Amino acid sequence: MSEITIRALGTDEWETYRSVRLSSLEESPEAFAASAAQEKDYDEDFWRTRLERSRRLIAQDGDDIVGVVSVGDRSTDEARVGELFGLWVTPRLRGQGVAWKLVEAGVEKAKQESYKFLLYWVGTDNGRAVAFASSFGFRPTDSRRPMKGATQDTQDDDEMAMVYPLGDDPSSVPSSVLD
Repeated sequence: MSEITIRALGTDEWETYRSVRLSSLEESPEAFAASAAQEKDYDEDFWRTRLERSRRLIAQDGDDIVGVVSVGDRSTDEARVGELFGLWVTPRLRGQGVAWKLVEAGVEKAKQESYKFLLYWVGTDNGRAVAFASSFGFRPTDSRRPMKGATQDTQDDDEMAMVYPLGDDPSSVPSSVLD
């Protein structure tokens, strides 16, 4: 493994985002609300709109794209809130710090865009993801929602909002942040 680099995709790199997104959906279908079958036929305008709507950060090992994460806007009237989502790392590099680097870059991007908090929804039964987010500094909340993209087998599964304060007062999280 060479040095892992993280970079933001530009809106003209829709094909790169499409490729890594479809790879993630194919490799880890249980981790996402959508499926590769649903998204593979979307047109260029769809992918460009996605790139304009949220920041897409990729991890590269040389020329190979080995991970992705997105930072979107979930702001409320009370607070400027970002949301971290779509985190994926190729299986051969899991547990080697790639996810950490992606989340770290996502936090920096959120700070640059003046967000005060960053939300990350994690499956309540996904102990590894909860532990990872907690070790990074995300705090669990009482806010729950049904798992997006639930199947017959997972229809009773919940996600929990975890929050990462980005402002000067890490103890103050308005309840509207979790709405």
